[in-house]
Amino acid sequence: MSTSSTSSRHMSTQEAPWVRWSLIALALGFMFLFLVLPLAAVFAEALRKGWDAYWAALKEPDAWSAIRLTLLTAAIAVPLNLVFGVAAAWAIAKYEFRGKAFLTTLVDLPFSVSPVVAGLVYVLVFGAQGWLGPWLAEHDIKIVFAVPGIILATVFVTFPFIARELIPLMQAQGNEEEQAAIVLGATGWQTFWYVTLPNIKWGLIYGVILCNARAMGEFGAVSVVSGHIRGQTNTMPLHVEILYNEYQSVAAFAVASLLALLALVTLAIKTWVEWRHERELRAATELPPERPAATVLTPSGRGQG
Repeated sequence: MSTSSTSSRHMSTQEAPWVRWSLIALALGFMFLFLVLPLAAVFAEALRKGWDAYWAALKEPDAWSAIRLTLLTAAIAVPLNLVFGVAAAWAIAKYEFRGKAFLTTLVDLPFSVSPVVAGLVYVLVFGAQGWLGPWLAEHDIKIVFAVPGIILATVFVTFPFIARELIPLMQAQGNEEEQAAIVLGATGWQTFWYVTLPNIKWGLIYGVILCNARAMGEFGAVSVVSGHIRGQTNTMPLHVEILYNEYQSVAAFAVASLLALLALVTLAIKTWVEWRHERELRAATELPPERPAATVLTPSGRGQG
């Protein structure tokens, strides 16, 4: 193909400048209207009565209890999903077995089931009138309308995030390196720690970040199984709802602003992780500098390239 035809084809695929700038302006306007403006409104409303009212709303006992419960739930649910997600991704990506498609479907199940339905399922199983309710009552074990139910519901809705980040990554990498390590005498744990984990670390970190963000912001399933008991089973999203329904808008937006800050911190960490990953990829793909040709000494003592 001639150079002129190639350049003309390249020019034909270029949009007009006004089209590009229109699309950029549309995207920026959409982000400002639906992302920046609502965030600014949350912080503006939270600080409407000043910093004293803002801190008073966060230091209020029920708000502090909701903050602690949210952090506790995330601190338990995320490590559990880390273990489950890595195990499920390892099994699906590295092995062929009967029921593999069914296991993959189970991993995706929380994405297709409404969180409210998931909460109702836990009430059906562990509630006072549920399948295991009478036995749990006899042994004085509380799951629904207590902290264990909140953790179980959060684990369910956040389960796919880590597994779904790792499965395609592990499938793309294959298992040749693991097999080579085992042939050389490495144990299963050594193979995972020194071969698999370094290859999946950025995908794993990214999945943990998404899982933690969803765990702290989950509302639907937690709302069903919590019972909305103030100071005991209210997470931050539930506490915001209660305050807003009681027309305590400043206090509600103060707690909501804390959730927004956690989301912004999560976004910053996610951006940093992506930047580090891209930096490592660029460093790995860069060719080493060419070495000068070796100099060979002739019998006369002169160097030859």
